[in-house]
Amino acid sequence: MKSVKVVTTRLMMMILFFTALSTTLYSVTGVEVQALVSSIYEKINEDSNRFYLSHTLTSFGAGLQSNPKAIKTAVEHDAAPNEAASTKTPALEDAFDWSKYPIKKVVATGYTAGYESTGKDPNHPEYGITYSGVMVKRDLFSTVAADLDIFPIGTILFIPGYGYGVVADKGGAIKGNRVDLYYETVDDVYNNWGKKEIDVYVIKMGEGRLTETDLQLLNEDKAMQVFRQQYIKSEQN
Repeated sequence: MKSVKVVTTRLMMMILFFTALSTTLYSVTGVEVQALVSSIYEKINEDSNRFYLSHTLTSFGAGLQSNPKAIKTAVEHDAAPNEAASTKTPALEDAFDWSKYPIKKVVATGYTAGYESTGKDPNHPEYGITYSGVMVKRDLFSTVAADLDIFPIGTILFIPGYGYGVVADKGGAIKGNRVDLYYETVDDVYNNWGKKEIDVYVIKMGEGRLTETDLQLLNEDKAMQVFRQQYIKSEQN
């Protein structure tokens, strides 16, 4: 009985303390505690939305855990890149568990920022600028074009043999289950891709937006750097 009385007394004291604190804060700053808390929450939510794409990488890390041998090989290669070929970075196709992602069969073609694909030359003010507003990019996470009714802007796909594609663009001829993969040159398109019917993995459906910051966060994530040169190295040589 005595302990109940003590707990009740302490609870009432806490209520009185927070009531007094709220009153004092309002009298000094003119800001109500509830308004202050709401403002902080909105700021946190805003920052969270700004970097929503980077949080997707958490699921990629979970996928790696299903293949410890691939992780060990990748880490060894990253730590000592000049060692024997046995420490070569595994292909992304082998390093992740793709079975947990939805599969979509598409016809995939290649395109460039040049006149042959876009009708624009380097002097055009919108040369290389995608429908989303970001610049075309060939990297671990490259910009690709798609039918936005199928794959909204910001959708992340994994395309075997190409790497990750982030939907940033659309095209008049890109309708239905089609994806156009960005390459830097026409020779790269013909030598490295051409036209293929292929199963792609839908890592994350987009929400209709993509920024340069989103794309940068994806490509510069530390956990993915060991794989970054895997698909673009041969095209640069």
